[in-house]
Amino acid sequence: MSRETGCKVQTIRYYEQIGLLPEPERSSGNQRLYSNRDRDRLAFIRHARELGFPLDAIRELLKLADHPSQPCEAADAIAAAQLEAVEIRIARLQSLKQELERMLAHRHGGKIADCRVIEVLADHSKCSADDHVAPS
Repeated sequence: MSRETGCKVQTIRYYEQIGLLPEPERSSGNQRLYSNRDRDRLAFIRHARELGFPLDAIRELLKLADHPSQPCEAADAIAAAQLEAVEIRIARLQSLKQELERMLAHRHGGKIADCRVIEVLADHSKCSADDHVAPS
């Protein structure tokens, strides 16, 4: 399945360990046997991860996907929460970008003793904003 999906073997095993993927059946030689449903589930997980969904949200989405006749509100709420998290990260990244641009706008060469980048990094009060925490 690793070759077919481009997903590392360790990642597939991890998803099995944490219950996102079911334990596969085994051959008489003890090799894992994956079904098309397993491949589809892995594709779902990988796509959700690419969109930044945390594993707990993916677990909930998979539960919902396993019951297709349920209303979609819960899935919509999970996606809306992810969108909000992305918007917060974007705002933080924009703040970081602005601060880096501001630091570099005052560069004038010379020695480290006169370096604006070093000066600002050493003293947070010289930043234009307090809200630029590196995104997690």
